[in-house]
Amino acid sequence: MTKRIFRSICFVVIVVFFAFVILIMGALYGYFSGVQQRQLKMQLELAAQGVAHEAASYFHDLTVRDYRITWIAADGTVLYDSDASSAEMENHLEREEIREALAAGYGESRRYSSTLMDRALYAAQRLEDGTVLRLAVAQSSVLTLVLGMAKPICIVFFIALSLSIFLAVRLSKGIVRPLNEMDLDHPLSNGGYDELAPFLRRIDSQQRQLRKQKARLEQKQVELDTIIGSMSEGMVLLNEHGKIVSINPAAMHLLGAGQNPAGADMLTVSRNLDLHDILSQALRGEPGVQIISLETGRYQISANPILSEGKAAGAALCFFNVTAKEKAEQMRREFTANVSHELKTPLHSISGYAELLQNNMVKSEDIVPFAGKIYAEAQRMVHLVEDIISLSHLDEGADDMQWTQVDLYELAAKAVNGLEAEAEAANVAINLCGEHVHLQGIPQLLYSIIYNLCDNAIKYNRADGEVAVNIEKKDNTVILSVRDTGIGIPADEQARIFERFYRVDKSRSKEVGGTGLGLSIVKHAAIIHHATIDVNSSVGEGTVIALGFSE
Repeated sequence: MTKRIFRSICFVVIVVFFAFVILIMGALYGYFSGVQQRQLKMQLELAAQGVAHEAASYFHDLTVRDYRITWIAADGTVLYDSDASSAEMENHLEREEIREALAAGYGESRRYSSTLMDRALYAAQRLEDGTVLRLAVAQSSVLTLVLGMAKPICIVFFIALSLSIFLAVRLSKGIVRPLNEMDLDHPLSNGGYDELAPFLRRIDSQQRQLRKQKARLEQKQVELDTIIGSMSEGMVLLNEHGKIVSINPAAMHLLGAGQNPAGADMLTVSRNLDLHDILSQALRGEPGVQIISLETGRYQISANPILSEGKAAGAALCFFNVTAKEKAEQMRREFTANVSHELKTPLHSISGYAELLQNNMVKSEDIVPFAGKIYAEAQRMVHLVEDIISLSHLDEGADDMQWTQVDLYELAAKAVNGLEAEAEAANVAINLCGEHVHLQGIPQLLYSIIYNLCDNAIKYNRADGEVAVNIEKKDNTVILSVRDTGIGIPADEQARIFERFYRVDKSRSKEVGGTGLGLSIVKHAAIIHHATIDVNSSVGEGTVIALGFSE
């Protein structure tokens, strides 16, 4: 803007200068032409008086420098001319100034030369004898005058140009300074030009609208960030170039991003090829769903394009953790297979024994042993079904069971007494020690916990082994521990012993019987009582399983 003002001022100054020169030169030329014409008339009057008194003798020895004198007869014949021979000159009767002088006594005219570089002023006066005396003087033309004054005009022009440039710079900066120093944050507080008042009011109105819109957008952004930030699922928004626009903490965690990678390329955050394939598909405008493996687990990726005017302007990635779901599905399949396997074996045994009895292929003395085997296998199936029902009941939360104040020591004593015969048959000593402590719980489930732990400790013990059950209270925690001197559990299998039908020593499990669901029941019952489970075991030295109940 400063340059435009500067150029405009300079242009106006130059135009005004030349217009001024033209007008002044024209005015001066006209003024001096009039003065010269009046002087010519005065000189003519003086010369006419001389000719009137002296006649032709007036021209003898007459020296004329700046004027041309011509004496003309009434018929137009030139009688005398100071610059040329009168005999060679043409008749002047048709000259304008001669005609006027003959008619009115005085006449004048102006005529340019053929080159237009100068012009002549003529003044003619009729004498008393009828002749006409004419004086002529040469006058420079405007062009000649301008060319003659070219040097001073150029000097004045350069002085005027320099001064105009200096003033234009100062003026342009002065004009623009209020605009440059304008406080657009507070438009109505600006002084300066009144012509800008409507513009400043419009800016102030727009700023108020923008501030309101900004406040609304910031509020919506805070709400969106709060919602996205509190999501347990990962959420990533990307632009059309695959660069991260927004990412929530859950996505940062599962992608292993140490700091907020906003603005980074997705490839620099995760190099998972499956993830980039589904992202590329979304950026092409095609939604997709795929399950991929990341360092933190298995995730279902839902990739949807963000469309703008029919084109993909970005993509949204949602990460859903399906690790637990897939694990639960796997456990369900394994549970179904294990139940089928556990039921198949006793059913085959029962079916085989029954078929032998039906076909009278059993000796009379073997009927009772066969019936005993059928009964044992049936009882095994009953125990398995009961454990499955109990486990299903625990999966549902056992909401129908009654919570009451329980003496855990008495409950443990009851379980130990119920297992003494089994322990004696396995040649294992079982002992209970500790103190009477009370806690709020479900008696049936607490009894099931103690019974199953002790039952496993007896079954997987060695001959002449020992099982020690201890009840004690530390601070506000009731601790139930069952220690055995059995085969122990390898460290890499300790995390799986609470899975359904999982057995550490499968060959021994077949010998000692059991359904493989005891520790699963213990785990679910402990979860219902919000108890912690700690396993400490060494192969060949025994196992200690301790549960902590908060009062």
